[in-house]
Amino acid sequence: MPETAPPVTRPRHPGPFAIKDCALVMLATGRKARQLQEFRRELAEVDAASIYHHFWGGLLQTRFEEREYNNDFANWVWHGVHDAVLAERLSALAPTDFTDLEALRHAILELVDLRLDEDEYLSWMRATRPFEFVRSQIVVFNTQRQLQRPEDLVSAIGQFSASSIFYHFIDARRRTASSHDDFSDWLTAFGDTVSPVRERLAGIDPWFGSLGELRSELTQVFAACFRETTS
Repeated sequence: MPETAPPVTRPRHPGPFAIKDCALVMLATGRKARQLQEFRRELAEVDAASIYHHFWGGLLQTRFEEREYNNDFANWVWHGVHDAVLAERLSALAPTDFTDLEALRHAILELVDLRLDEDEYLSWMRATRPFEFVRSQIVVFNTQRQLQRPEDLVSAIGQFSASSIFYHFIDARRRTASSHDDFSDWLTAFGDTVSPVRERLAGIDPWFGSLGELRSELTQVFAACFRETTS
């Protein structure tokens, strides 16, 4: 009986990649905390969208100076509670290491509980400023620009705004069924010829570095990969 040839992934002739931009509109939750115990209680109940904002929202906020820590929780613990130990532990959390926001919430709660057990003083100490939980709503804009072929990413990606990079590479992971970035989702339809690009994209952790640095890394990946696939 003749051997059956392995199936070949064929392109689905996808439509163009629509380049979009976005902005985050901050919304109050009405929740705030002055003590670490209060913070723990509010964190356990706040909408997961607030946790997302306090980790990722800072990337889109204009800042005139570098933050000591890379998420709002760690920054408050340092500047409000003045506890460097917990601030360092919270700062070490990378949201990309967790399957979802609930798993991240659980990890934060565990760190707070551990610190409260370690230092009784923190149970009653009032912070010098309250922590206010907010959430954000993303507003999406159509730039009217489209890409027709995968190779078009090489010249186009450098022109993406920082907020467009955020929308397509970071926010896409929570709104797409595959939990992938928009570039990977679009490239999937072009078959096996662009699988090296998708593999390289999967290896990029957007948590480390600024959006500008992420754009530079994407530029290098697309340039290198499409040079390889077309050579």
